Amino acid sequence: MDQPKRAVLIMEEDALVPAHSKPLMLEAVLFCPILTWMGNRLRADGVQRFFVVCGPRFAEEAKACFPAEADVTVSERQEDLNAFLNTPDTVSVLLRPALPMEEAGPGFAYAVPGYELQEAWKNGLTNRVEAAELLDRWVPVFSLETVAELELVLRDRIVKRHIQNGVRVMDPSAVYIDPRVSIGRGTMVLPGSILRGETAVGRDCVIGPNAMVRDCTVGDETEINASQANESVIGSRTHVGPFAYIRPGCAIGDDIKVGDFVEVKNSTIGDGTKISHLTYVGDSDVGKKVNFGCGTVTTNYDGFKKYRCTIGDGAFLGCNTNLVAPVTVGGGSYTAAGSTVTEEVPPDALAVARSRQKNIEGWAARRRKLHGKDR
Repeated sequence: MDQPKRAVLIMEEDALVPAHSKPLMLEAVLFCPILTWMGNRLRADGVQRFFVVCGPRFAEEAKACFPAEADVTVSERQEDLNAFLNTPDTVSVLLRPALPMEEAGPGFAYAVPGYELQEAWKNGLTNRVEAAELLDRWVPVFSLETVAELELVLRDRIVKRHIQNGVRVMDPSAVYIDPRVSIGRGTMVLPGSILRGETAVGRDCVIGPNAMVRDCTVGDETEINASQANESVIGSRTHVGPFAYIRPGCAIGDDIKVGDFVEVKNSTIGDGTKISHLTYVGDSDVGKKVNFGCGTVTTNYDGFKKYRCTIGDGAFLGCNTNLVAPVTVGGGSYTAAGSTVTEEVPPDALAVARSRQKNIEGWAARRRKLHGKDR
């Protein structure tokens, strides 16, 4: 039989899925939906077109399990399925959720020419299909208990594959890596780390301990220590953490420090910038070699709208600076510690936005005397 060019994947009917639940085919194994595991394996085997039998309740979620460029039809309409099967090409059929396992023998999955399926299914789906060839290397998933059993097996295999490709994993039993993740040679993954989604980690990095990286691109020689990074790009030779939080939409450049208790959200950070500790950078465009003093905050939200801050190359933000967006701090400028900046700071200027200190002599002694207390 020719190599299958098409595949039909049959999901549970919407009416059979309890409220506040989802079809088993959409459950995640190592953070990756089972349907994505299935689609990726079939695509690797040469399948070019997919039909997912799925009702409208989960149609959008099912479609999202495939790459945007994939040829996928999601429908439960018999006429749509008949049109898909109107071909002499061989069609793979998976009647239930399954995971790819090389050692699995022939089972419930099978392949048959489209015309024959079209005839067999003209009155509805049935397993009684003539001339079907059973497919191997698939393990059916019957329940969440099956997921729990297979997840650890697949976890160990994924970790082993990365080790064989030159990745150092100190404790293979203490990390979890999504099958979609790529990791460069020479990178060390330390215990407690989770790499998930469409994450690509470069060469000679250190991930962990206790790091979670989701849907990120990470450059070479970067360290992410006890921190979380989500849906962002992080450059090379950059140090994140410990206890940093990178939220979606960030582009963090090379040779940057994002230190302890720093949160960055929807911002671009130029090369060589230092955000060492206790700082929030949200909705900001930050230049190169900017220094953020401890406790700096970009106040980007007025309760109704978000606004952006712009900080030029080489700016120096003193400790406890508040930048009230929208505001621009020019390149090479300074802000005095404790300043609340509400107006543009010209390049190479010093912005002092705080009250002048006033000392009232003897005030503290008089107060203690009033309350009958010594120093």
